[in-house]
Amino acid sequence: MTNALLHNARLIDPEAGSETLGWVRIENGLIAEMGEGPRAGGVDCGGACLAPGIVDVGVKVGEPGERHKESFRTAGLAAAAGGVTTMVTRPDTTTPIDTPEVLEFVIRRARDEACVRVAPMAALTKARAGGEMVEIGFMRDAGAVAFSDGDHVATNTKILSRCMTYARSLGAVIVGHPQEPGLSAGGAVTSGKFASLKGLPAISPMAERMGLERDLTLVEMTGVAYHADQISTAAALPALIRAKEARLEVTAGVSIHHLTLNEFDVGEYRTFFKLKPPLRPEDDRLAMVEAVRDGTLDIICSMHTPQDEESKRLPFEAAASGAVGLETLLPAALRLYHAGQLSLPQLFRAMSFNPARRFGSAAGRLAEGAPADLVLFDADAPFVLDRAKLRSKSKNTPFDLARMQGRVLRTWLGGEVVFEAAP
Repeated sequence: MTNALLHNARLIDPEAGSETLGWVRIENGLIAEMGEGPRAGGVDCGGACLAPGIVDVGVKVGEPGERHKESFRTAGLAAAAGGVTTMVTRPDTTTPIDTPEVLEFVIRRARDEACVRVAPMAALTKARAGGEMVEIGFMRDAGAVAFSDGDHVATNTKILSRCMTYARSLGAVIVGHPQEPGLSAGGAVTSGKFASLKGLPAISPMAERMGLERDLTLVEMTGVAYHADQISTAAALPALIRAKEARLEVTAGVSIHHLTLNEFDVGEYRTFFKLKPPLRPEDDRLAMVEAVRDGTLDIICSMHTPQDEESKRLPFEAAASGAVGLETLLPAALRLYHAGQLSLPQLFRAMSFNPARRFGSAAGRLAEGAPADLVLFDADAPFVLDRAKLRSKSKNTPFDLARMQGRVLRTWLGGEVVFEAAP
């Protein structure tokens, strides 16, 4: 059903920054018309929230190489159930996405298996080793929306600057992981009293600041379009603010876990809370929330990183980093709404409008002519999360058994229903 009328909905418009009760008419997969007030006929949304589908940046899918952790089919199902209509996927697969052939395989698998849109990133250097630039032009023509070596931070700044210069000439976006690799090597938690009490190897927050300052210096030198995948500490924000004031083409993201959890959630060495970068002190978490509110941070993402049980059921320092987040991104983000810290338009500006704009998608808008990629959700519906019911193959969520508010009722992709909650 690509033609439909949705009425009696609380319209969340992140572009206008507004919330209104109204209706949306879908025709041929696009938003054909919308307005305020009542409208007869069609689908009665019952006063629930209707917003642009989430564009989730930094999603890890285990194809190729780790399909046992996550496939395009299961990631797509999880995304649709979480209101995510576009996944911007990472290139850090076991066979890195560093050639046009591997990229074409990924695009074909995504098209055949995933029920949501997939916008793949490609590696910046071959094997993500920081030594030799990939064929950026060919990869971009094949469908790569950005280039990144993920958490393999390049140490050779001359090679990185050449990559940036070439990317700039092609109008390509580079996604960096702000971290000084020497200072952060071997760490599992943020340095401080908590790390000392737990006896865990620690990483100074200065490693993030140093990594970001280096990258932004190279951005200033080359003029490349740059996105910092995750900012998690207040120490890094001044450099980002200066770059934006200098009108560099720079954006930055933050994961939902760093917005809603802090270092104390690790508790008794709970490895589902081991992330990269590690969870930060509460002051840093609050600083990230404020940075989203004032626009310093542009994008909220899940950094969906599936890990199997064998990778997580290990001593904390030996366990794999990362957490799944496609299905929990929206209810976790709604914690900030219910706490009065961010409005719904602010949340969807960071989860839909800004990421779509950054990565060249027409989605992320609640406006006439935009794709009818939409999510209908009840912002107040309470539930207790059961990780066994997640649609992802891997179940490594830090929100297991957490009390949450906010259920997705229905998700549309191009006007087609790709998820509907059980009554």
